[in-house]
Amino acid sequence: MSDAAQPTAAEVRAAAEAVKTALDRHLAAVERRSGEDDPAVYEAFNQLAAAAEVYDELLYDRYDEVTPFEIPGADDSLPPYTGPEEPNALSVLIRRDYAVVEPQRLLAQAERVEAVDDEGADTEASVTVHGALGILFGEFEADEIASRHKEFGLEEGDSTLWVTAADEPAEPGEWLEAPFEQIDPQRVICRFDVSAVFDDEIDDDADLEEDEELEELEDGVEDDVEDDLEPQDADR
Repeated sequence: MSDAAQPTAAEVRAAAEAVKTALDRHLAAVERRSGEDDPAVYEAFNQLAAAAEVYDELLYDRYDEVTPFEIPGADDSLPPYTGPEEPNALSVLIRRDYAVVEPQRLLAQAERVEAVDDEGADTEASVTVHGALGILFGEFEADEIASRHKEFGLEEGDSTLWVTAADEPAEPGEWLEAPFEQIDPQRVICRFDVSAVFDDEIDDDADLEEDEELEELEDGVEDDVEDDLEPQDADR
Protein backbone atom coordinates (compact mmCIF):
# COMPACT_ATOMS: atom_id res chain seq x y z
CA MET A 1 0.00 0.00 0.00
CA SER A 2 1.35 3.43 -0.89
CA ASP A 3 1.85 6.16 1.69
CA ALA A 4 -0.98 8.17 0.12
CA ALA A 5 -3.42 5.30 0.62
CA GLN A 6 -2.44 4.55 4.20
CA PRO A 7 -4.95 5.40 6.93
CA THR A 8 -4.09 8.29 9.18
CA ALA A 9 -3.25 7.92 12.85
CA ALA A 10 -6.54 9.64 13.62
CA GLU A 11 -8.46 7.03 11.62
CA VAL A 12 -6.75 4.22 13.55
CA ARG A 13 -7.54 5.95 16.83
CA ALA A 14 -11.19 6.38 15.80
CA ALA A 15 -11.40 2.69 14.92
CA ALA A 16 -9.98 1.80 18.33
CA GLU A 17 -12.62 3.98 20.02
CA ALA A 18 -15.29 2.22 17.94
CA VAL A 19 -14.08 -1.13 19.28
CA LYS A 20 -14.30 0.16 22.85
CA THR A 21 -17.84 1.39 22.24
CA ALA A 22 -18.82 -1.92 20.65
CA LEU A 23 -17.36 -3.79 23.65
CA ASP A 24 -19.47 -1.72 26.04
CA ARG A 25 -22.60 -2.31 23.96
CA HIS A 26 -21.93 -6.05 23.77
CA LEU A 27 -21.44 -6.32 27.54
CA ALA A 28 -24.60 -4.30 28.17
CA ALA A 29 -26.58 -6.57 25.81
CA VAL A 30 -25.25 -9.68 27.54
CA GLU A 31 -26.15 -8.29 30.96
CA ARG A 32 -29.71 -7.56 29.76
CA ARG A 33 -30.16 -10.73 27.71
CA SER A 34 -33.68 -12.17 27.76
CA GLY A 35 -32.72 -15.72 26.75
CA GLU A 36 -30.14 -17.93 25.09
CA ASP A 37 -30.92 -16.59 21.60
CA ASP A 38 -31.49 -12.92 22.43
CA PRO A 39 -31.33 -11.01 19.10
CA ALA A 40 -29.86 -7.95 20.86
CA VAL A 41 -26.84 -10.00 21.95
CA TYR A 42 -26.47 -11.43 18.47
CA GLU A 43 -26.57 -7.96 16.90
CA ALA A 44 -24.08 -6.58 19.44
CA PHE A 45 -21.78 -9.51 18.71
CA ASN A 46 -21.84 -8.76 14.98
CA GLN A 47 -21.19 -5.07 15.60
CA LEU A 48 -18.23 -5.90 17.81
CA ALA A 49 -16.86 -8.31 15.22
CA ALA A 50 -17.17 -5.72 12.46
CA ALA A 51 -15.55 -2.98 14.54
CA ALA A 52 -12.67 -5.27 15.53
CA GLU A 53 -12.09 -6.26 11.93
CA VAL A 54 -11.93 -2.64 10.78
CA TYR A 55 -9.53 -1.73 13.57
CA ASP A 56 -7.30 -4.72 12.85
CA GLU A 57 -7.06 -3.81 9.16
CA LEU A 58 -6.30 -0.12 9.82
CA LEU A 59 -3.76 -0.99 12.50
CA TYR A 60 -1.95 -3.29 10.09
CA ASP A 61 -2.07 -0.83 7.18
CA ARG A 62 -0.78 2.05 9.29
CA TYR A 63 1.65 0.39 11.69
CA ASP A 64 2.16 -3.14 10.33
CA GLU A 65 0.77 -4.54 13.59
CA VAL A 66 -2.13 -6.86 14.40
CA THR A 67 -4.42 -7.32 17.38
CA PRO A 68 -3.84 -10.23 19.79
CA PHE A 69 -7.46 -11.35 19.71
CA GLU A 70 -9.82 -12.87 17.19
CA ILE A 71 -13.63 -13.00 17.39
CA PRO A 72 -14.73 -16.47 16.18
CA GLY A 73 -17.19 -16.62 13.34
CA ALA A 74 -16.90 -12.97 12.36
CA ASP A 75 -16.33 -13.78 8.69
CA ASP A 76 -19.16 -16.32 8.57
CA SER A 77 -21.72 -14.49 10.70
CA LEU A 78 -25.11 -13.72 9.23
CA PRO A 79 -26.11 -10.13 8.42
CA PRO A 80 -28.62 -8.36 10.69
CA TYR A 81 -32.15 -9.76 10.50
CA THR A 82 -34.48 -7.64 8.34
CA GLY A 83 -37.49 -9.95 8.07
CA PRO A 84 -40.94 -9.41 9.58
CA GLU A 85 -41.17 -8.95 13.34
CA GLU A 86 -44.03 -11.46 13.46
CA PRO A 87 -43.43 -13.99 10.66
CA ASN A 88 -46.53 -15.60 9.17
CA ALA A 89 -44.57 -18.55 7.78
CA LEU A 90 -41.27 -20.33 8.37
CA SER A 91 -38.86 -22.50 6.42
CA VAL A 92 -36.59 -24.89 8.33
CA LEU A 93 -33.48 -25.85 6.37
CA ILE A 94 -31.56 -28.86 7.66
CA ARG A 95 -28.45 -30.66 6.53
CA ARG A 96 -27.03 -33.69 8.33
CA ASP A 97 -23.96 -35.61 7.22
CA TYR A 98 -23.40 -39.31 7.92
CA ALA A 99 -20.70 -41.87 7.26
CA VAL A 100 -21.70 -45.46 6.44
CA VAL A 101 -19.57 -47.35 8.98
CA GLU A 102 -21.46 -50.67 9.12
CA PRO A 103 -22.83 -51.51 5.65
CA GLN A 104 -24.09 -54.93 6.73
CA ARG A 105 -26.20 -53.42 9.51
CA LEU A 106 -27.58 -50.92 7.01
CA LEU A 107 -28.46 -53.67 4.53
CA ALA A 108 -30.06 -55.81 7.22
CA GLN A 109 -32.32 -52.97 8.37
CA ALA A 110 -33.36 -52.24 4.79
CA GLU A 111 -34.15 -55.92 4.19
CA ARG A 112 -36.49 -55.96 7.18
CA VAL A 113 -38.35 -52.89 5.96
CA GLU A 114 -38.52 -54.26 2.43
CA ALA A 115 -39.84 -57.63 3.62
CA VAL A 116 -42.67 -55.99 5.56
CA ASP A 117 -43.62 -53.48 2.88
CA ASP A 118 -43.48 -55.86 -0.07
CA GLU A 119 -44.99 -58.83 1.81
CA GLY A 120 -42.70 -61.36 0.19
CA ALA A 121 -42.49 -59.76 -3.27
CA ASP A 122 -39.37 -60.58 -5.24
CA THR A 123 -37.42 -57.30 -4.92
CA GLU A 124 -33.73 -56.72 -4.44
CA ALA A 125 -33.47 -52.97 -3.72
CA SER A 126 -31.85 -53.68 -0.36
CA VAL A 127 -28.88 -55.63 -1.72
CA THR A 128 -26.86 -52.46 -2.43
CA VAL A 129 -25.91 -49.68 -0.04
CA HIS A 130 -27.50 -46.92 -2.13
CA GLY A 131 -30.65 -49.02 -2.52
CA ALA A 132 -30.78 -49.64 1.22
CA LEU A 133 -30.39 -45.93 1.93
CA GLY A 134 -33.30 -45.17 -0.39
CA ILE A 135 -35.49 -47.65 1.47
CA LEU A 136 -34.60 -46.41 4.94
CA PHE A 137 -34.87 -42.69 4.20
CA GLY A 138 -38.16 -43.38 2.42
CA GLU A 139 -39.51 -45.28 5.40
CA PHE A 140 -38.31 -43.17 8.32
CA GLU A 141 -38.42 -39.45 9.01
CA ALA A 142 -35.06 -37.69 9.00
CA ASP A 143 -35.37 -36.91 12.72
CA GLU A 144 -35.94 -40.59 13.52
CA ILE A 145 -32.89 -41.61 11.52
CA ALA A 146 -30.89 -38.96 13.37
CA SER A 147 -31.92 -40.42 16.74
CA ARG A 148 -31.44 -44.05 15.62
CA HIS A 149 -28.48 -43.66 13.27
CA LYS A 150 -26.37 -46.29 15.05
CA GLU A 151 -29.08 -48.89 14.43
CA PHE A 152 -28.72 -48.22 10.72
CA GLY A 153 -24.92 -48.51 10.68
CA LEU A 154 -24.39 -44.77 10.32
CA GLU A 155 -22.08 -42.36 12.10
CA GLU A 156 -23.04 -38.72 12.56
CA GLY A 157 -20.98 -35.96 10.96
CA ASP A 158 -21.54 -32.21 10.90
CA SER A 159 -25.05 -30.79 10.83
CA THR A 160 -26.69 -27.38 10.49
CA LEU A 161 -30.23 -26.08 10.94
CA TRP A 162 -31.46 -22.70 9.70
CA VAL A 163 -34.85 -21.19 10.51
CA THR A 164 -35.90 -18.50 8.02
CA ALA A 165 -38.90 -16.17 8.05
CA ALA A 166 -41.37 -15.78 5.19
CA ASP A 167 -44.29 -13.43 4.61
CA GLU A 168 -46.52 -16.21 3.27
CA PRO A 169 -46.19 -19.99 2.97
CA ALA A 170 -44.56 -21.10 -0.28
CA GLU A 171 -46.74 -22.52 -3.02
CA PRO A 172 -46.81 -26.33 -2.91
CA GLY A 173 -44.05 -27.81 -5.01
CA GLU A 174 -42.50 -24.53 -6.16
CA TRP A 175 -39.17 -24.97 -4.34
CA LEU A 176 -38.73 -28.74 -4.40
CA GLU A 177 -36.27 -28.80 -7.29
CA ALA A 178 -33.91 -26.35 -5.59
CA PRO A 179 -34.76 -26.23 -1.87
CA PHE A 180 -31.73 -24.22 -0.72
CA GLU A 181 -31.01 -21.85 -3.59
CA GLN A 182 -33.20 -18.89 -2.62
CA ILE A 183 -32.15 -18.26 0.98
CA ASP A 184 -32.14 -14.62 2.05
CA PRO A 185 -29.49 -14.42 4.83
CA GLN A 186 -31.21 -11.36 6.27
CA ARG A 187 -34.34 -13.42 6.95
CA VAL A 188 -32.59 -16.12 8.96
CA ILE A 189 -34.11 -16.03 12.44
CA CYS A 190 -31.66 -18.44 14.05
CA ARG A 191 -29.04 -21.02 13.14
CA PHE A 192 -27.66 -24.03 15.01
CA ASP A 193 -24.49 -25.85 13.98
CA VAL A 194 -22.96 -29.09 15.24
CA SER A 195 -19.45 -29.84 14.02
CA ALA A 196 -16.62 -32.19 14.83
CA VAL A 197 -14.39 -29.11 14.65
CA PHE A 198 -15.78 -27.92 17.98
CA ASP A 199 -15.29 -31.38 19.51
CA ASP A 200 -11.70 -31.50 18.25
CA GLU A 201 -10.95 -28.16 19.91
CA ILE A 202 -12.39 -29.43 23.21
CA ASP A 203 -10.51 -32.73 22.90
CA ASP A 204 -7.26 -30.89 22.16
CA ASP A 205 -7.68 -28.75 25.27
CA ALA A 206 -8.51 -31.82 27.35
CA ASP A 207 -5.51 -33.72 25.99
CA LEU A 208 -3.25 -30.76 26.79
CA GLU A 209 -4.53 -30.57 30.36
CA GLU A 210 -4.15 -34.33 30.75
CA ASP A 211 -0.55 -34.18 29.48
CA GLU A 212 0.27 -31.35 31.89
CA GLU A 213 -1.25 -33.29 34.81
CA LEU A 214 0.71 -36.40 33.82
CA GLU A 215 3.95 -34.41 33.65
CA GLU A 216 3.30 -32.95 37.10
CA LEU A 217 2.57 -36.42 38.47
CA GLU A 218 5.76 -37.84 36.93
CA ASP A 219 7.79 -34.95 38.32
CA GLY A 220 6.35 -35.63 41.75
CA VAL A 221 7.23 -39.32 41.55
CA GLU A 222 10.80 -38.51 40.45
CA ASP A 223 11.20 -36.11 43.37
CA ASP A 224 10.00 -38.77 45.80
CA VAL A 225 12.41 -41.33 44.36
CA GLU A 226 15.32 -38.89 44.60
CA ASP A 227 14.44 -38.18 48.23
CA ASP A 228 14.44 -41.90 49.01
CA LEU A 229 17.86 -42.35 47.37
CA GLU A 230 19.52 -39.52 49.30
CA PRO A 231 21.73 -40.73 52.18
CA GLN A 232 20.08 -40.29 55.53
CA ASP A 233 21.91 -39.00 58.55
CA ALA A 234 21.25 -40.99 61.68
CA ASP A 235 22.46 -40.77 65.23
CA ARG A 236 24.63 -43.76 66.22
